[in-house]
Amino acid sequence: MRAWITDKCPEQLKLPFALWTAGVVRELIRRRLGKHLGLSTVQLYLLKWGFTPQKPLSRATQRSDAAIRRWLEREYPKIARRAKREKALIYWGDETGVSNQDQVGRSYAPKGQTPVVRRTARKLGTSMISAVNNRGLMRFMCFKGALNAGLFIMFLSRLIKGASGKIFLIVDNLRVHHAVKVSKWVAAHKGEIGLFFLPPYAPEHNPDEYLNNDLKQQLKNLPRPDSREELVQATSSVLRSLQRRPDRIKAYFHHQDVRYAA
Repeated sequence: MRAWITDKCPEQLKLPFALWTAGVVRELIRRRLGKHLGLSTVQLYLLKWGFTPQKPLSRATQRSDAAIRRWLEREYPKIARRAKREKALIYWGDETGVSNQDQVGRSYAPKGQTPVVRRTARKLGTSMISAVNNRGLMRFMCFKGALNAGLFIMFLSRLIKGASGKIFLIVDNLRVHHAVKVSKWVAAHKGEIGLFFLPPYAPEHNPDEYLNNDLKQQLKNLPRPDSREELVQATSSVLRSLQRRPDRIKAYFHHQDVRYAA
């Protein structure tokens, strides 16, 4: 039973469910072993076997585990060796959106008195692109709307401006990252920057994702903005504060899925 639950999804065992709940495990026991157990008994077995209820992670069906292993074992080490030879700094980049409609965190209040957060009914939003380095460096740029080739090139220009050496930037496979205009710009500045790409559908291996999460967690604790300008100001303020805390940026690289980049 432990092997079935660990290695298979319910659908793979011809059960019409997506998650392993105690009820689904009970049904599997009935079908495979012909035993009818109470729900509380199944829950006790799961605890005894070392299983706990957890929120599952989402993974795209299009992702290739083989491509991700190749990236971790061969492609990234090759980039790291090249960066060492060329004395380049490796950054990981990503984009995210911030909205005043993002989920609000929890707040203590007397029992039975649900706290109320007042905010404008208008939906406000801004976009942000950033890059982090395992030495604790971070760069960012806020912008309006969706990222396009011109905005991405503007960010790349800022990234190399004032850099002490060459920059290697690793990003995901967003279409704009592969735009012809971007490729031509990078080729024209090949002495200053190199652009590399993570495997498709592998965001958990991008350390910059932890900056995005950190930003949104901190914004939850700030007063709700009444205008886009206030939202941009709050976002920039949090990011500038993080820039002054290199140890916090370095800590992003301690997470299991991104330790390879530390």
